[in-house]
Order: sequence, then structure tokens, then C-alpha cells
Amino acid sequence: MDAIVNGVKLHYEVHGRGSSVLFIHGFPLSGELWQACIEPMKNDYRLIIPDLRGHGQSEASEQASMGRYADDLRALLDEVGERNPVVVVGHSMGGYVAFEFFRRYPELVQGLVLTNTRGVADTEEGRQGRYDTAERVRREGSQVVAESMSKKLFASNAPGELVSHWREVMAATPPEGVAAALHAMAERPDSTETLEDFSRPLLILAGEEDTITPPADAEAMSEAAVGSELLVISGAGHMLPIEQPQQFVAQLEQFLDSMSDPDVHGSWTRWG
Repeated sequence: MDAIVNGVKLHYEVHGRGSSVLFIHGFPLSGELWQACIEPMKNDYRLIIPDLRGHGQSEASEQASMGRYADDLRALLDEVGERNPVVVVGHSMGGYVAFEFFRRYPELVQGLVLTNTRGVADTEEGRQGRYDTAERVRREGSQVVAESMSKKLFASNAPGELVSHWREVMAATPPEGVAAALHAMAERPDSTETLEDFSRPLLILAGEEDTITPPADAEAMSEAAVGSELLVISGAGHMLPIEQPQQFVAQLEQFLDSMSDPDVHGSWTRWG
């Protein structure tokens, strides 16, 4: 389905019924990242799965920011008639968007799941690297990012066909959307204080072999957010939802089920 949201065409899917879960994919991916969640979860939850502007089948714009992505998602919830707070699931850049969504619309967030992401802002070196990459993408196309990232996204034992498929997904992302997202990530704020002030249920997931946002980043977020739950999953890199889909879905469902029990949540770490 498509909707005109804040001046751009946004593609999205909605599956199932029940309490709503809003899924936010990472860079430069698409809502396909969450495909494994649909069948096992749609009988119990309403799954709202958009392509962010400039990604997947959504229209690109010359500029983007975490705030603009968050505002798009707020408008999308109106579009699909969602009036109740949702659980927000954010992967990688989607985690940065989730932080901004909470800062702007805290009344709409029932709980938060962060996977393969971090809370701190870029260093000056990292920020400049994103700007430089954005310029290369504008000149040479999205394959610049697809080739460099596909080598880093997955655990060492990931099937070659899986890596190839997601390289193609990234290469098909509009260069305009990729460049805008790189600037948005470079200019995102630090979210450490957001984590420190976050009082809702929070699950943090990491891939043991993630070299982009390693488990140390997840541990830092968990230390900042009192009462959060942290799980590090073996056999996964940066693409946990598709590298270990059964484990990802099982932990997400367990978290959602436990949200009604306030005694369940405490600060702890699990290795799976």
C-alpha cells in the first residue's frame, strides 16, 4: 500500500490485528527486513511495516533527518487509523529514528525494541566519513554503499545467496535517498540522555558478530537505560532479524508478552 505522507509517497504494509507494533528498518534497506515476523506474529499483533522515505518502494527526497523520518511515521500511524500507543522496533538507523520518534511523540510509545544499533552520536571522523560517502553515492550510485556494506553486515557463516540478495536491495535504493540518509545519520543527536530517561519497557538485541554496532554498543545502551533487557545472539552479525529470524521473533514475542507483567523487567543480560 502507498500513502502520501508529508509530501512524499510512502510504501507500507499492515498485517494482522491486535496491539500494534511499528517496525523501522535500517540503512539502506527496506521493510522486507521484517518479513520473517509476519506469519508467526500476525495472529496476535497488528504489524505496521513501512519503507522509510528514500528506501524500498518509498519516494526519495533531497533532504532527510531523523526528525523528518519520525514525522513521516507519525503521519503514517494516522493514515492507518492507529490511535493507541505502539511498540516501536528499530534496526540500526531505524533505532536512531526510534529515539527521535520517542522524543517527539512519547505518548505514542508503549515500549521499545532496539536491535543492532547504538545510542551515541557519530564522532567527527565518522560524521565526515558519511558526508564523503554521500558525495560518492551522488556521483557513482548506490552500489558504492552496497558493495562496501555487504561485506560487513553479516556473520561469517551467512549464506552467500543471503548476502547477494541484500546487496541487490541496497544497490536498488535510490542514490538520492541513500545520500540523504547518510546526512541524516551524520547529524543525528546523541541519545544517551534519552536512554537514561526512558521509563518504558526496553529490549536491546545485538549480534555477537556485529562489527558495525558491536555488542559493546548494546551494553552501553543497557547500562544507560535502567531496567532494560539485553540479549546478545550468537551466529548473527548486523542483520539479526534475517540471520537468526526464529530467535529474533521468539525474543520479540516474549518481550511483547511480558510487557503486561511489571515483575518481568529488570536489568540483565542473556547470551543466546
